[in-house]
Amino acid sequence: MAESLKDMRNYLVVTASYWAFTVTDGAIRMLVVLYFHSLGYSPLEIAFLFLFYEFFGVVTNLVGGWIGARVGLNLTMHAGMALQVMALLMLTVPDAWLSVPYVMAAQALSGIAKDLNKMSAKASVKLMLPEDAGSQLFRWVAILTGSKNSLKGAGFFVGAALLASTGFRNALYILAGGLFLVLVVTALLLPHELGKSKAKPKFTSIFSKSRPINWLSAARFFLFGSRDVWFVVGLPVFLSSVLDWTHTQVGGFLALWIIGYGLVQASAPRLLRRSHHAHGPDGGTARLWVMLLAVMPAGIAIALQQGLDPALSLVIGLALFGIVFAINSAVHSFLILDYSDSDRVAMNVGFYYMANAGGRLTGTVLSGLIYQTHGLTGCLWWSVAFILMAGLLSLALPTRPEISQSRSS
Repeated sequence: MAESLKDMRNYLVVTASYWAFTVTDGAIRMLVVLYFHSLGYSPLEIAFLFLFYEFFGVVTNLVGGWIGARVGLNLTMHAGMALQVMALLMLTVPDAWLSVPYVMAAQALSGIAKDLNKMSAKASVKLMLPEDAGSQLFRWVAILTGSKNSLKGAGFFVGAALLASTGFRNALYILAGGLFLVLVVTALLLPHELGKSKAKPKFTSIFSKSRPINWLSAARFFLFGSRDVWFVVGLPVFLSSVLDWTHTQVGGFLALWIIGYGLVQASAPRLLRRSHHAHGPDGGTARLWVMLLAVMPAGIAIALQQGLDPALSLVIGLALFGIVFAINSAVHSFLILDYSDSDRVAMNVGFYYMANAGGRLTGTVLSGLIYQTHGLTGCLWWSVAFILMAGLLSLALPTRPEISQSRSS
């Protein structure tokens, strides 16, 4: 009983720190977009401000798990929070210093911070439960991940509200001060050896040798690429330029979508109660839901091509896409922990989120390119192709009996 209470306390501490970080992550993105737009930056220049944020996510996830396994997840999580405080303070300099390269450097630091924190928080959950606690692990991961996404959407509102009420630099000081306070509290509460591997892994071990993890990571690449290939650039540009939505309407709609997406993700264990039973979902669950996902962007594309009301088609289609995508993401987030043993969980999670970040980066670049050449319907059909590729790769994921057999052998 005492041990379970300690695990619950550690889980709540990790979750709270992840929440605090996520609010600043959403807020800083909204602050940068709105403030630099007011300074006269072009949309292309603003987009470039976030290029290093995404790129360094790939690099950080690749090496972050290895670092976490060597020094402990407690240290990497707090290093991420400290780097985010530095990134926020970097932007408080006078406007004359805020060149594109300077802000890109600050966003690179923020990207490194975000992925160190995310990898550490999610890998930590695995270490707080026994190996056979599949259903409970699914619930804890879903709540952590889903609440994070909802709070990132809430962070958009926080950033905009602070900008309007206190100004750009005071908003940054408030966010940096609040996050630093959380850093100090969690550093005192969490065990220092959390997540440290018993043996010091070599750098070459960052590339997973587990077939299920390799297949799952490849499927994750295409899953998140399928979202960002139309969601990041194509959708907001279409809403603004074709449907004549205001910036406030576009930003508010996307923020509400992210919040709803996170709520569904947190509810995934209840929604899948009949199928995951006491052990959590398996490869069969992942295959079913990813193939169902392909119907959503295909339906939106067909509706637009047939001349149906574009606003209604997008609102309904995006709502359905968000529900099914959230369940897909929750299942994947559980499987990466379920496939990992405790001693390699940090490296496996880092490798997996490297694929996630790579998919986001690829989707972001393709979103602008395809929208420019083939419009939103072209982006949607590319999304369908990415989803089908994720489904094809998911065919190699083991079912629950296969997982049990491999663990007993």
